[in-house]
Parts: sequence; C-alpha cells; structure tokens
Amino acid sequence: MFLTISTTGTEERPATDLGFLLHKHPGKSQAFSTSYGTAHVLYPEADDERCTAALLLEVDTVALVRRGKGKGRGGAPDAALAQYVNDRPYAASSLLAVALSAVFSSAMRGVCNALPERAGQPLPLRIEVPALPARGGAGLVGRLFEPLGWTVTAEPVALDTEFPEWGDSRYVRLVLASQTLTLAEALRHLYVLLPVLDDAKHYWVAPDEVDKLLRAGEGWLPDHPEQKLITNRYLSRRWSLTREAMERLELVRLAEADDSAVEEIDNAVAAEAETEEKPTPLAVQRRDAIVTALTESGAARVLDLGCGQGQLVQALLKDPRFTEIVGVDVSARALTIAARRLKLDRMGERQAARVQLFQGSLSYTDNRLKGYDAAVLSEVIEHLDLPRLPALEYAVFGAARPRTVLVTTPNVEYNVRWETLPAGHVRHGDHRFEWTREEFRTWARLVAERHGYEVEFRPVGPDDPEVGPPTQMAVFRMRDTDRTDKKEAKAA
Repeated sequence: MFLTISTTGTEERPATDLGFLLHKHPGKSQAFSTSYGTAHVLYPEADDERCTAALLLEVDTVALVRRGKGKGRGGAPDAALAQYVNDRPYAASSLLAVALSAVFSSAMRGVCNALPERAGQPLPLRIEVPALPARGGAGLVGRLFEPLGWTVTAEPVALDTEFPEWGDSRYVRLVLASQTLTLAEALRHLYVLLPVLDDAKHYWVAPDEVDKLLRAGEGWLPDHPEQKLITNRYLSRRWSLTREAMERLELVRLAEADDSAVEEIDNAVAAEAETEEKPTPLAVQRRDAIVTALTESGAARVLDLGCGQGQLVQALLKDPRFTEIVGVDVSARALTIAARRLKLDRMGERQAARVQLFQGSLSYTDNRLKGYDAAVLSEVIEHLDLPRLPALEYAVFGAARPRTVLVTTPNVEYNVRWETLPAGHVRHGDHRFEWTREEFRTWARLVAERHGYEVEFRPVGPDDPEVGPPTQMAVFRMRDTDRTDKKEAKAA
C-alpha cells in the first residue's frame, strides 16, 4: 500500500522544500521498521518545479497475524485463511495511517527547524492514494474531505474490468488537491480519515485513542459536518470512547462559540483590543462583576440559572463563602460538559457537598429552586422568545423568590463598537433579541415593581460615554417588607 504527496515550486520557493518539511532527503530512499512491516520513503521526482514523495508500506502479513491484528479472526471455517489472504498489503488503511504518524511525526506537528516559516504556510498539494477502501463509496469520500478545503476526485475501482456488469468494488482511487492547506494539516487529515474510510482498526483501540483523535483533529474536527461518523468509526464504534470524544469535542466547540476555555471571544464576537496589552476578556469581567455583586449581597446559597458549561459555578466554588451552588440548565449535554469541567467524579466529599447540577426549564415553576439566597441569570434572557419572558419572570421572581437576583444581557447599543459584527446583526445566532439600555431598564423596573424588588443597574466592561457598556447588569434586591413577609410565612 502506498500514497504520494506532491507539490510545485517557484524560483523563490523550490518544490524540493518538501524534503525539508517531511524531514526526508529527496536524494535517497529510506526505510523504517514498523510493527506491521517496513515503511519506505522515496522521491520519484524532485526538482525545483515539482517534487513528489511516496510512502510505501510493505505489510508483513504473517507478523500481522502473529500480533493478532489481522482480519478474519473468529470461528468461521475460512477464518484462518482470511487472516493471510486479505487486502492489507494493497489498500490504504489504518496501518498506513500509523506509518504516516511514525515516519512523518515532526511534519504532522508542523515542526521544521530548517524552514520554520514555510512549515506554517499553505502549499500547493496533490495527494494520490491508488487503492483506498471506502465503506460508503465515493460520495462519503467527498463529504469527509471537501469541508476541509480539498478538491476531491474519487474514482470507483471496478471489481473486474473484464466483467463490468459485476459493478464497482468498495475501493476508490483518490486524488486530493488543495492550495490552502499546510502540509501538517494535510497529514493530520489523512491520519484520521484513512482508517475512517476503511472503517477498521488493525490494533486494539485503547482509551488513549481519544487523545490521538483530538490532537489530530484540532482545528477542524469540532466543526466538521460528519464529526459523529468520523469519531464513531475512528474509535471502532466503542461507545464509551465515542461518547467521551464527542463530549470533549462539544466542549471545544462551545469554547470557540462562547466564552469558556479560550475566552478570547464573547457571544461569538471577537474582543477588540483597545490597547497593545491583551485586554481582560468580557466573559471574565462579567463573572467577576457577578461574584462581586453576590459577595456584597451576603448570599451563601446561590442558583446559576442557565448555567451552560459551568464556568460561573466553577468560579463560585473557589470562594468558601458560597456554601451551596446549584447549576440549572435545560440542556443535558451542557450539564454533562459542566460535570466534566468541574471534575465532579473526582471531587472531594466536602467540596462535592457544595455543588449540584440538575436539568430544568426556566419557563416553568420548580419547587427545587425555592429557598435560595440569590439567583443568577447570566446571558440567558436574550435566548428566549419575548412571549416566553413572562413565564421566566414568574418562575424566578414570583415562585422561587430568592432575596437577590442578578440579570446580565448584551447592550445592543454597544454593537457598533464590534468591528467584526455586521450592521444589524445580533452577537449570537441564537439570540432572539438584544435590548438597548432603556429597554432593559424598563423591563427590569416593571419586574421589580410586580414582585416586590428594588433594582440597581451596573455596567460590565468598558462604559462607553456614547453607547454604554457591552454588557448591562440589573441587581434585584427584595424589599425589606417583602423579606419580613417571607420570613413570617415560612415560620407559619
């Protein structure tokens, strides 16, 4: 089995730079021992205009069987023969992907000490795989590679050219072409997708395969339209590993789309640096403002309503003044990710007693939400349709009735300061509305009046003299008379 990688060059950048990037000299052939045979690297052509590197893997089928990695194991009568007679020596598979990783490991990481700048630049690339098993046909090949920037030619291979009526085999001849990808990106795509198309691994799939998949898939797998199929097949349909990988990929996707680990963006809008120094992300400023307001209120038992992936819960757990923190969200997947973020399964007993996560809708009253000192609705209300806001209002302010309620929401007036946000667009595709400062204050004052609260407004982020802050926060405090009535009713 083999594949070729070709590139073209110019006077300033000769094609033979490919030898530096692959860390394999074009002037000689090299051989590398692997667990399944010998991998050869050679250059059928190498000049300034065009350079082609070929990776040829000679599979030792006997060694493959002795290692227990061949196909056809089982109780079928022909199982023993099938271990020796199969397509392993001829068709690209997970064995070739392993050889790619072993032979071109530095290139796959984008490391090239000789030409460090060249390693990070796109190349005109052409990759050919003469025989590729494709369970799903040529159509699946296109669905896997085209979203990554490849022009794909996948020609089905006939079962027998002398008998065309027999139809096509499950193999294709694959040609990939791109002008926009780096060599490292190309190698990582092949490393993941060759075994996915083969739909077979020829070694034991251990838990560390999840880490390998996420490393090779960094930057492209979280947003790939066939992410689920890729993950499932790469991990040999082992459900526990697939579930773990999907959860971690979802965490990456949410981090990129919101404000979690990366924290360089806020509601899908890139933060604009106002100085040469790196500014504090708005998401961090917002959490700091919330923690400050909760501390001032003297709250010990806090609800995070619409907790998402648990960033605020995590921040509150660091402060011992908050003795009980409850995260509530309608999304079971978000709660699963939050549990992983908080490491609930490894948390000490005393710390675990301080935190709960449960699923619930904020549009309905819920007895589990009653009796808490404070509740937080951080970047939540704008995700609801306006006709549903009264239901949320009653569930929180009318039924649960915490002493303090904090509500943050985007200030639409500030959107003109986001240079990357097109005019007339909201900050996130899921936002049903974004309010001006006056609209938010009008709503908040009516809520406070209806339910016996006082309300104060605070800016979060830089308070622009013309358009206000990027985030606006309302701090609701229950009026003293209502607190007294509440205590008396509880005592009765």
